[in-house]
Amino acid sequence: MTRIAITGIGVVAPGAVGIEAFAKMMCQGRPATAVIDRFDTAESRAHTAALVRDFPARDFIPPLKLRRMNTLSRYAVAAARLALDDRGGPLAAESGVAAGTVFGPVQTSADYMHDYVEKGAALAPPQLFAESVANAPGSHVAIEFGLRGFNVTFTQRESSALAALMYGAAQIARGAVPSAMIGGVEEVNEIVFNVLDSIGALAHAEEGIEECARPFDRRRNGMVFGEGSAMIVAEAEPRRAPYAWISGFGIARDRTASISDWGEGHDAVVAAMRAAIDDAGLSLSDIDAIYASANSTRRADRLEYRAIQSLFHHVPAVVGTKGVFGEYAAAGALQLVAAILALRDQTLHATAGFGSGNDEMRFVPVRQTTPGPLHHILVNSISAGGGIVCAVLSREAA
Repeated sequence: MTRIAITGIGVVAPGAVGIEAFAKMMCQGRPATAVIDRFDTAESRAHTAALVRDFPARDFIPPLKLRRMNTLSRYAVAAARLALDDRGGPLAAESGVAAGTVFGPVQTSADYMHDYVEKGAALAPPQLFAESVANAPGSHVAIEFGLRGFNVTFTQRESSALAALMYGAAQIARGAVPSAMIGGVEEVNEIVFNVLDSIGALAHAEEGIEECARPFDRRRNGMVFGEGSAMIVAEAEPRRAPYAWISGFGIARDRTASISDWGEGHDAVVAAMRAAIDDAGLSLSDIDAIYASANSTRRADRLEYRAIQSLFHHVPAVVGTKGVFGEYAAAGALQLVAAILALRDQTLHATAGFGSGNDEMRFVPVRQTTPGPLHHILVNSISAGGGIVCAVLSREAA
């Protein structure tokens, strides 16, 4: 594909607001998780999440507009403003918006229905209704920054943010828009947390181990739920030196996956990775590192490491980022940003939470911050339900 420049980055993450704060956090390699105090977890097995705390929303959004936004929209608008500031100016009005989210405004929808039932339709807050749709954050971003091109929101589970990236980059490459704001957003809330906990998807303490995410580790027993937003500016003709270039995509579907879990079809993951590398005009040996989808669930991580070592005879460096900031759409976008920063800084990040892998693993993920050189990074995103999106980021324009 035509390579698309990444010229601005905005981050509202657990433990970091702003690109340099996020870069520092990733280099430190410590989990940004904490005990939940937002709601009661006494009856749950899991008790921690990767939460955005002390977020100064008023620094990014005027008070009157702030009142009309839920938490998701505030995260997304703030991240978009940071990305534009980082770029050094606004985008053309013809630019588009592509966002990813997994669960979207679940809490807002529940709050609206509670008021609707308790107070009646006439007294239910209309601003809650307007915020109860998944595309509300992307709509606010477009309105706030005057972006009148395409406006789409993807809800492709764990692959939502990378699906948004693929769509936005494709529209730029074909000339439909000159640039786009692309990213992901998610909120930790009680409803989703309790559902994930009840189906055993969340990391929890067991005999001899504490509660945390352990990507690729033999002791992994679930993901950590994370929130926040990351937005990037992508454009065909950059006005500043880009962080990196989007150079290829691959997609596939694992037909062995159930609607709510990962399957055994590592051949589908192999196909998506190979397609992304081919689309970038590269060979396997050109890939310097893989920023993995690994989220510390048993089936997802096993599926991915089997695919990686099936495709690559000599496995490149592998980094699992979700031990730092958790899983879901914001994590997909944060994972992408981490890979972009690896190219910028010529430094691979540590895989937080990894100790030792399963016996069948032929590679050891990066354990500590490691200098490059880095030219091409493969980014994987594998969804429960079988969706797979892979992307290649490159340091050079060609």
